[in-house]
Formats: sequence, structure tokens, C-alpha cells
Amino acid sequence: MNPEYPFDDAATARAVIDDDGNLVEWNAGAERLLGHRPAEVVGRPAVDLLAGAGQSGSVAPEGDRWDGTVTLRRRDGGVVSVWLLAHRLRPNADGPDRWLVVTPLEGAGPSSPDDPLDNIGLLESPCAIAIYDERLRLRRINAVMAEVLRLSEEHVRGLRAPELTGRAQSTDIEQHLLRVLTTGRGTDVRTYVPVGGDRTYAWLARMAPITDGEGRVHGVSVAAHDFTEHYLAQERLQLVNEASVRIGTTLDVTRTAEELADICVPALADFVSVDLLDPPEPGGEPPTGRLSAPVSLRRAAHRSVNPGNPEAVAELGRVDVYPTPSPQADALLAAHTIVASTSTGDLAQWLAWDPARAARIKEYGIHTTMSVPIRARGTTLGVAVLTRFKNPAPFTPDDVLLAEEITARAAVCIDNARRYSRERETALALQRSLLPRSLPRTAALTAASRYLPAARSGVGGDWFDVIPLSGMRVAMVVGDVVGHGVAASATMGRLRTAVRTLADIDLAPDELLTHLDDLVVRLSEEAGTDGSPGEVGATCLYAVYDPVSRRCTLARAGHPSPVMVPPGGEPEEIELPAGPPLGLGGLPFESAELELREGTVLSLYTDGLIESRERDVDTGHALLREALSASSGSLDETCDHVLQALLPPGGPADDVALLLARTQGLPSSQVATWHIPADPALVAPIRKQVMEQLGTWNLSEASFTAELVVSELVTNAIRYGTPGIRLRLIHDAATLICEVSDTSHTAPHLRRAKIFDEGGRGLLLVAQLTQRWGSRHTADGKTIWAEIGLLDEE
Repeated sequence: MNPEYPFDDAATARAVIDDDGNLVEWNAGAERLLGHRPAEVVGRPAVDLLAGAGQSGSVAPEGDRWDGTVTLRRRDGGVVSVWLLAHRLRPNADGPDRWLVVTPLEGAGPSSPDDPLDNIGLLESPCAIAIYDERLRLRRINAVMAEVLRLSEEHVRGLRAPELTGRAQSTDIEQHLLRVLTTGRGTDVRTYVPVGGDRTYAWLARMAPITDGEGRVHGVSVAAHDFTEHYLAQERLQLVNEASVRIGTTLDVTRTAEELADICVPALADFVSVDLLDPPEPGGEPPTGRLSAPVSLRRAAHRSVNPGNPEAVAELGRVDVYPTPSPQADALLAAHTIVASTSTGDLAQWLAWDPARAARIKEYGIHTTMSVPIRARGTTLGVAVLTRFKNPAPFTPDDVLLAEEITARAAVCIDNARRYSRERETALALQRSLLPRSLPRTAALTAASRYLPAARSGVGGDWFDVIPLSGMRVAMVVGDVVGHGVAASATMGRLRTAVRTLADIDLAPDELLTHLDDLVVRLSEEAGTDGSPGEVGATCLYAVYDPVSRRCTLARAGHPSPVMVPPGGEPEEIELPAGPPLGLGGLPFESAELELREGTVLSLYTDGLIESRERDVDTGHALLREALSASSGSLDETCDHVLQALLPPGGPADDVALLLARTQGLPSSQVATWHIPADPALVAPIRKQVMEQLGTWNLSEASFTAELVVSELVTNAIRYGTPGIRLRLIHDAATLICEVSDTSHTAPHLRRAKIFDEGGRGLLLVAQLTQRWGSRHTADGKTIWAEIGLLDEE
């Protein structure tokens, strides 16, 4: 409490008493008054110094200040009756309260009739005036200041500023007084110091030196101007502005509720709880129309001036039922703010119904609650309950208006977060429904995948797929639609469907991307308005792997290149022609072909994996290669390791799709090939050789169907194709594939023969006897293929 200044400390008797009633400080003035040395009284109960009937059982007074006359026991056995002023000292940090008890020992008045400190004209000012002497002891106050302090001049004369107010801020005031006293120059001090009673004052204090006729400084006058109402209005406006900045920083309902509680504690309340209504069904709207009691509310957030929120009864996330009467239900049913006080019995019926809350209210001395409905856009979302127990003042009408203004701003943010969360859940559900639930098992490769939505910007349009093709080949695709939300997910679904459709007709990767680019251009035109195109764009990587030749053909449209990890080798990025993003239209795409050793791992991904604000793309690529090199487990384990190594703990800033594929080769023993001259007489010998091959493969059960299919396809190739005919049989555990190729680019089509037609039924029989059939164009012609299921044959 003592500032550094060169004056004695014995002009007042001062003691500090802790919250248990024991003396912890005893100054020289107190020793001078009662004779007790500090070592004799510090640590002892203060009530031991009281004398007189009825005083020995005295307890700490209520409120923050007390003054009155008491009889004290001196060390020599005598007693003395003194006026005492006691202030409650609230600690800045966590800790018990203390009491400062003072009484002036000096300051009886002016030393002579012409003392400049006894300036009657100054004391008659309509402002609150205080005059301090050369020792910075209070000498005089006028009637206005006495009314403000609620103390008479007779009692307070001789006190220093910190002793007069009991506030640490008053120490700063005393430093200003000392500066005026020593320099002789006046100053204006703006201070927000509570100076007495149960009201807080904001002051503009004008300090001026008091001099005699020769210019010598004898003291300091303080003219205090009360601008409390302006200060409080400024504080409220500042709190509203702060709420505008601090509430709604995220689109998360729980975080927004926490921000509402944070802004109100301790500025408005000592404890704040935010309880929200649950929608009738997941992802639905909160209940509309008039509510009925009892009301079920889920605790979204709470905040207290005490660490750990010890006053809270409901746990975070728990649903509690609030009947009428209760502050929560009453405010929601009435649709306006309700202030209730324990002193008036407003809460008696509710507390009788809820003993746990009644015990907390009694334990912490809660005296007032204010329940503010949380409403936005005509919808009731919940209720915020503000509680006071450390702050002794009840809620005022201005407090109610302030709480309603802050809650209204928070309500809009909570509603925005709720709507965003619902849209995000819808988009995520749509996204996951459009992505493959599981990857197909093929003889060409094994694969694993991961999809992670963006943590902050919402669900995007990233996708991946593994598509079985004819001839045991398999296609791998990874794409990324521009934008986020339901629209991006829907566009992703259309593009994924288009890719699968184009893959079914066995287009080369560069041709497929060309068709896909045309589709995105059309989608942009459909999404546009007023004749201007919309903003639909995407990137894509498409690859086709053939396990027979062990060659892979790839093309990309503005997408990151894949990373290849050969068996026993180091990861390396595959160099591919870049290609423009989809949607620009008219620009060509190029493909590249490379041979892959069996066991090579291909890593296909979207840019959300390697790009972020914290690092550049090159660093992301390096981290990806390092993660792929360090992982030696299964593909699923590698996926998890890659995501853990490259993504931040809070989740990715953009969607991430990751597809890992390990190639497998088909042994030459499972492939048989015949080159056939264009002679119809050779069809029968070819059928015989096919039957012998099936016998070698132990596939005699499929021989009847295979004989018919081979006969039809080879006959058609000889009749309608061009020379360079080749028959190839491929089989694995589940499928036998018959392929007939020639150098003609004319593809056959299935038609139904009429009753009296002699031909036209061949391909119809092939279609009915096989699982699938089709054709694909090659660099030197076409291939007609048919798949026969072996497991069904068994």
C-alpha cells in the first residue's frame, strides 16, 4: 500500500486483517495508538484487541467498507475509543480477501489563521474538493466531497489517499499528488477509482499546488469532476464492440457459446452458463413456435471468475430438464429477459425443486441471476444465464440492455454456426455417399485410400476411385473440384459418374480427360446466370495399369503428379505433361506411359495433402517422399503415416484425398495368345486349341461357354474385320477373358435379330452367356472382349 515518498508513516494507525480475522500487518501509528509492538500482535486474532461488552464476538462486516467507533484495549491495560475506517482489499490474483483498518492520529486543522490550506473560497466550489498538506495528508474536504465519500471531514482529516479509499489505484493518485507538490505544476488525472460506498466513481481530478504569497508550495488541491455515467456508457460501448470482434471467430456452435461466456465474465457477471435447445432430430431445426415446460437444454458453455467453474452444476454437453419456475424456462417461455434475486424469494420454488443448485447458491453466495433468451431470425436457440456473487451490486436496467445486446450478437453467430454445421454435415454425408465405400479387389493391384474434409473451410469436392477395366486392367483416378460445400460435392458426384462412364468405353487417359473437360465446360455454362458462365472447375489425374504388360498410362489435368515408390527403391515424382485444369476448354491433354515393376507403389493425392500456408509445395513434396520412404507396413498403415506426417493436428485447411496402389503382375502362364489368318476354315482348329488350353488350366467347366464365345468372336473378326487377327485368353481365380483383336476400327454393336433373319444372333448369345462384353479401341485397331465368370460355373 505504501508508495515511495519521504514522509513519516506514523500519522495514522493502520492494520491489515486477513480473511480469518488474524492481524497480518501493524504499522508504527498503530503501535503509537495502542502500545502493542508488531511482534506481539501479528498473527493473533484482531478481536483480542476489542474491549467493551458485546464486541468480543464481532465478525467481518458485510460489503466492501465500514466505518464506526469502537473501544480498543491498550497494551498498558487501558482502553481507548477511536473511529475506524475499514476497507475490503480484493486481491488481483487468486487468494483470500483482506481488510485494511485505519484511523487518523494527526491532522487537527490549520496551524494558523492565515494558513493557505484553509482556503474557504476553494472549499465553497460546487465541485468535490479535497486539500492535502505537505505530507500528503488530507487537511480539508468540502461538503460535496464529504457526500461523495459518505464521511465527515472530522473523521478523515489526516488520512492519505490509499487509506481514504482502500484501493490500490489510489497509490497512483498519491504519486501524482507528490509530483505536483515537488514541482509546483498542476496536472489533470483521469482515474476510475471506486472511492466509497457501494458505487463506483470515475473521476477527472484536477490537481493544483497551493502556494503562499511568496510562491512556496504548502499543499495540493484536488477538484474532482464525476463523469461516472459517461464512463459506464463508454465501458458498455467498448464491451459491445469487443463482443463484435471476439464472438463468432469460428463457425463452431460450441466455440461461439464459449466466446459469449468469456466476454461476459467478469465484465457483466461472475458466472455465465449458455444452454442451447436440441433440435427434435439430428441435423434438424430447433423447435419452432411457442415452447412448453419443462424445457430440455444442453449445456454448451460456462465460465466463472473462479478457475475450474466450481459453481457449475450441469456438465458440458449434458442435457438437463428445467421446469417452471426456473430462470431458464421462465425466460424462454416469456421470450424476454428475467432478473431474479435470492433476497426477494424469486428462486425459492426452483431451488426447492433442485437441491444441488440450492446448495451451490448458498455456498458461493449467489444473490442475483439474469436469464437472457438466445434468439436469432425468429428462432429460439437457447438461454444465457448471468450470475453474480462476488460483485455485490444487483443487475441494473442498463446491465439488462447490455446483456441483451451482446446476446443478440452472439445469437446470430450461433445461428450462423448452426446453419453452417448442418450444411457441412449435409455436404459431408453427400460427399461420403458419392465416394466409393470400398475399393474393388483386382488381380492388377491392391489399394488403400483416405479422405479427410477440410477442418475450417468445409467439405470440398475431392474424390478418388479404382475402376476395373477389360483385360484385367484397372484405372485409378483422383480429382479435386474447385470450391466447398454441397455444390462442390454434387459436382464431384457428377464428374465421378462421368469418369466411370467414360472408363467403361475404354478411352485412353488423354481422350478421357478431353471428354471430361467438355463436360466441365457445359456444367459451367449451366451454372451461369445472365448469359455469363458459372465458376465450375476441377483438376484430375487418370491412370490405367495393365498387369499383363506391366505398363501404366497416365494423364493429368492441372493435378499434382503422382509419386512412385519402386520395390527396394526411393520415392520419386513421376514427370507428366501438366495439362490444363478442367473447364478451360479447347486445350489438349497428353499422356505418358511407363513400365512398372511388380510391387511398385503409386501415390495419387490432391493438393490439400502437400499445400498449406505454413510451407511451400516443394517442402510438401519432400515431406511426402520422406513419409513414403519411412513407411514399411501395409498400405493402410502407410496412408495413416502419410497423413500424420503431412497434416497439422487440427486437421487440413483443404480437403485431402489419398490413394495408394501396389501393382501386381499377371504371370505369363495365365495368358495364352494365337495369331489367326483371315481364313474361316481355321475357326474349328482354333476352338480345339482353346479347349486344350482350358484343360491345361483346369477350367473344363467353362469350356462350353468359352467355345461358343471364341467361335462367334473369331468368326466375326474373320468376316468383318481386317487381317492381323489375334485371340488372347486371360484368366485368374474368378474370371476367364476372351479377347479378339483386329486392325479394323469399326466396332460391332448388339442388335436383336428378327424371326426370319438367318444371322444377327451371335453377339446376343455372347451377351447372355457371359458376365460382360464390350469393345475398346487400340492404337492399331480394336479389341472385342467377353468375361466368363468361373465361380458361377463351379
